[in-house]
Amino acid sequence: MPMATNKKNGLKNITGLRSLLRTAETLTEALPYLQEFGGKTFVVKYGGHAMGDETLSEQFASDIVLLKQVGINPVIVHGGGPQIGRMLDQMKIKSEFIDGLRVTDKRTVDIVEMVLAGSINKEVVTAINDAGGTAVGISGKDGNLIQARKLKHTRKTPPNKRETIDLGFVGEPYAVNTEVLDTLASSKMIPVIAPLGIGRNGTTFNINADTAAGAIAGAIGATRLLMLTDVAGVLDKKGDLMTNMSARNAQLLIKNETISGGMIPKIETCLKAVENGVEAAVIMDGRVPHALLLEIFTEHGAGTMIRAKKE
Repeated sequence: MPMATNKKNGLKNITGLRSLLRTAETLTEALPYLQEFGGKTFVVKYGGHAMGDETLSEQFASDIVLLKQVGINPVIVHGGGPQIGRMLDQMKIKSEFIDGLRVTDKRTVDIVEMVLAGSINKEVVTAINDAGGTAVGISGKDGNLIQARKLKHTRKTPPNKRETIDLGFVGEPYAVNTEVLDTLASSKMIPVIAPLGIGRNGTTFNINADTAAGAIAGAIGATRLLMLTDVAGVLDKKGDLMTNMSARNAQLLIKNETISGGMIPKIETCLKAVENGVEAAVIMDGRVPHALLLEIFTEHGAGTMIRAKKE
């Protein structure tokens, strides 16, 4: 019996040692990225299933705190479409979407602001603070962070004509007050931003979270724009993940319809960000545990990276 016990203990020790070695290898792999990205700013668009799953939300919060601890400055822009939809249903207000954009009248924009800048924003802030960070929640209206104008949305109509659609209080950013974010970054705080914009006359605009994140990333010269979604990234026509592409290649893939549907506006946001100086933009699957860490600190990454020029 003693020999059998010793054998079991020996196997446990070997298994434990292998686990420790894997951890050591992971840390070793992360080292060059820790050195490269220290002091850099990453804008993270947080949305999709990752926001609605409690375990993924806790992992996201702890990953953000880790980024801050190792010297990366994360800036979070969150979505909230499903939560807004549920609140509108409770208020018996019918939602209308045109090309994926919510038509937003005055009553709806008030509810959008209440949900985005209120409950959702504070939930994200609380999760990060509970994980040991110091997050502060703001909306794009605070400090005139996201200055916006009414979005002029057009769509094709037969035969080969275009019509302008009135989406109400849906806006697009035209300027970002970077001083607000500079101040927060220098105070060691983690900004959590609700995607609302302020018009010239004080009008509140509902802004697509992807668009808001891209505008902020370009304005502050972020090293990365990381977009958490409910898909693995950009897939080729065989269904395989495309891990790297140039801006030109992305445009060609839209043209030949490899990239289609709801992925097109996400790609266009990434293209505009890299055009405005962001080193790289990544579309990644937020449903994968610790997706942020896998993307930032491993060689294989966790999604599709778009650069101005393919390396």
